[in-house]
Amino acid sequence: MGIIIKSEEELAKMAAAGRVVHAVLDAVEAACVPGVTTAELNRIAERELKQGRARSAFLGYAPGGLPPYPAVLCTSINEVVVHGIPSEDDVLHEGDVIGVDFACYKDGFCADAARTVAVGVVSVAARALIDTTREALERAIAQCRPGNRLGDLGAAVERHALSRGYSIVRDFVGHGIGAAMHERPEVPNYGPSGRGVRLQKGLALAIEPMLNAGGGAVRVLEDGWTVVTADGSLSAHFEHSLWCTEKGPVVLTAPEGQQAVAA
Repeated sequence: MGIIIKSEEELAKMAAAGRVVHAVLDAVEAACVPGVTTAELNRIAERELKQGRARSAFLGYAPGGLPPYPAVLCTSINEVVVHGIPSEDDVLHEGDVIGVDFACYKDGFCADAARTVAVGVVSVAARALIDTTREALERAIAQCRPGNRLGDLGAAVERHALSRGYSIVRDFVGHGIGAAMHERPEVPNYGPSGRGVRLQKGLALAIEPMLNAGGGAVRVLEDGWTVVTADGSLSAHFEHSLWCTEKGPVVLTAPEGQQAVAA
């Protein structure tokens, strides 16, 4: 299947899903304090999901023969890059960083976002990694204008990450999004600008840079889902769903009134 351009009606449905995603992540972030378990964070996400009258995109998701994902939220602490599974045994501690990733369907369309949260007071190094990863996402989003190419997004992430001394996780990429959580095209966080698919009005993407404080290599744990840095270094992850317009990108998972991002 090729790239699917969304209609205004479809994008409005994605925006409604995006508002639920944003509300869920806000509630989860507020609860990321020392002593809280990741299982409790998942329960908070479940509650907010129900209130938003939406359906989890993660719960039961089983691509490529993987075991069905058992939660509505991904919780990735410290060296966990992505897809950490919530557990009563995983307790947040002062100084941790945790990536929280959530996606849902509403009226048949999906939105997906993630953010990395500091638990209490974190080290200067951890704060710098979080800030740089968020900035890399912002720089990629700013490239989302009709006429630009997909490679411009990855180049923006790579340029910013490498300028600050961080490694890019190449094993996992962003993606198109719409009636399915994962659509074409793939959205790498690296590569040369000026290459790849030409962006069009109505193209919807989920961009998600993952940066490591150490090397870029990762490995997957025995549960089939949890991805960790190979060298045990800290990792951070940010993601937004957005669509391209003639006036610039509109971020579907941003707060009300802050969807537009200037290039």
